[in-house]
Amino acid sequence: MNFNYCFGNDCYKYFDKTGLQLTEYQIMAPEQSQPGQPAMEYLMDPLPIFDNPNYKGNGKLKDKVAIITGADSGLGRAAAVAFVKEGAKVVIPYYNEHEDANFTKKYIESLGGECLLLSGDIVDKNFSKYIVEETLKRFGKIDILVNNAGVQYQQDNLNAISDEQFDRTMKVNVYGMFYLTKEVLPHLNSGASIINLTSVTTFYGDPQLMDYVTTKGAIVGFTRSLARNLALKNIRVNAIAPGFFWTPLQPGCWVKEKIPSLGADAAMARGAMPYELAPTFVFLASDDSSYMTGQVIHNNGGQIMG
Repeated sequence: MNFNYCFGNDCYKYFDKTGLQLTEYQIMAPEQSQPGQPAMEYLMDPLPIFDNPNYKGNGKLKDKVAIITGADSGLGRAAAVAFVKEGAKVVIPYYNEHEDANFTKKYIESLGGECLLLSGDIVDKNFSKYIVEETLKRFGKIDILVNNAGVQYQQDNLNAISDEQFDRTMKVNVYGMFYLTKEVLPHLNSGASIINLTSVTTFYGDPQLMDYVTTKGAIVGFTRSLARNLALKNIRVNAIAPGFFWTPLQPGCWVKEKIPSLGADAAMARGAMPYELAPTFVFLASDDSSYMTGQVIHNNGGQIMG
């Protein structure tokens, strides 16, 4: 297969080995991979765009305190930057991506914001307790929880998924969300917001991400059930189902040959940069979505509709 690609806003043509044009779409990145999860954002080519300089906050989250797991990079980083622009203080629990996390903290501080970094493994429920304790110690309250951290691994068939991989995927994507939400919940007041990250893959069933898709389906169910449970307390629970976004999850999961074509099957024929999802996080965290709970917002460029 041949690609004539560069970076920018142009569309490029994708050919099979016979030279026949198959489709036309915007290629975001050349072939690349990283050895497993977590992958590092600072090693990606091109670097993801996580901040839109034209985005101007107007105090929608003024004085709010948000915990955003996995916000050292990727979609979480984009959310954290947008939250800070809207006046929030952010707490970022992350695994071991120290260089990415420290960059995020410095960037947030350059905007005049406050950021607390906490390194640990979300599958350990004691880490969830530590996150809540340190957040309350530093900021005195919690208004927003974004369960963003996750892992995904490409496997061609069910038998290729080891027990160890299945266990790790379930624990990071589901157990971690469960533990932290449980610890945060007693400290949320009326008007608080919980945002969970599911995936477009749950809605079309990616054949190479079976364990990941299973966890993301569980997150949809958790979101809907918890939303009904908390509705009369005026604590809203919603989810986002992103399509293909250029984040460290991609080179850490897929074989390098697949990277240039990711996002090609969306109606808009492209993937997206993290900053394009940031306003959705703000919408769900703020009073702009005061009458919305138990919903899944689909930001996928038209990969699925309905």
